[in-house]
Amino acid sequence: MFFGEFIKELRLTQNLSLRDFCKKFGHDPSNWSKLERGKLPPPNDQATLEKWASQLGLNKGDAEWYQFFDLASLEKGKIPHDIMSDEELVKALPVFFRTLRGNKPTREELKNLAEILRGS
Repeated sequence: MFFGEFIKELRLTQNLSLRDFCKKFGHDPSNWSKLERGKLPPPNDQATLEKWASQLGLNKGDAEWYQFFDLASLEKGKIPHDIMSDEELVKALPVFFRTLRGNKPTREELKNLAEILRGS
């Protein structure tokens, strides 16, 4: 699922047409339509994203809240803000990336990664 599809689903769960949603929250319908269709990327501004998440009925800390921010980050080719703010986790990302690529990490790297993940 892409960011645009996700925000469209959230808007529709509120039973709001695109125009009604935009009128209610002061968005430009043309730009919001472009967001939903993936023609416009999500904003970089964290405060704007948080405002949008709330307008779409998301509660901070819920699974859908994180999915919203994860999809926004992925759409821009970035690692989500909350992960980048965790210094220990950021240090472990190279091991994670190598593992995804099929390069076997050392036993010590796996141990360190497991410790970090348990602490989260």
